[in-house]
Amino acid sequence: MGSHALSAAASTEVHAALDDVRRLVQALRRSAGAAQRQLGISGAQLFVLQRLAEHPGASVGELAQHTATHQSSVSVVARRLIERGLVLRAPSPTDRRRAVLRLTPRGHALLRHAPASPGESLQAALSRLPSPTRRGLALGLRALLAELGASHLAPSLLFEDEASPRSQKKVRP
Repeated sequence: MGSHALSAAASTEVHAALDDVRRLVQALRRSAGAAQRQLGISGAQLFVLQRLAEHPGASVGELAQHTATHQSSVSVVARRLIERGLVLRAPSPTDRRRAVLRLTPRGHALLRHAPASPGESLQAALSRLPSPTRRGLALGLRALLAELGASHLAPSLLFEDEASPRSQKKVRP
């Protein structure tokens, strides 16, 4: 465990940054917890459902773009939603080689009672920030990830790990 001596100013900045990261994680966990409690699905599953409702007939690759995450993450979550009867996968009507996803009536019913997902809330908040602030935040986060040795990690959907079948309760509506 390495302890680095910090100046008083640096120590204050580190403390403030850690507090803000904790607040961000807490807010996102609350949002994910609301989805789990109210709907019986994870925050990641809710986010994919919400984006699919906005883009019916999207492929997994297109859905990855709409969720701003990696295709493999969306594929795992979409498969879970299909297994739960909330999403239907079918050949595209225009290109039978391509698979598209659509909400089932049960998926639409679930969304009528859905809170905002962590991904939706975060994406909306980031889009409302002024461009220079977003750029600065992205640069700062990249630098932090580099310091943590985590730059190589593929971005996954928020709380995707909580989408495992073991942690799922029964889906409501």
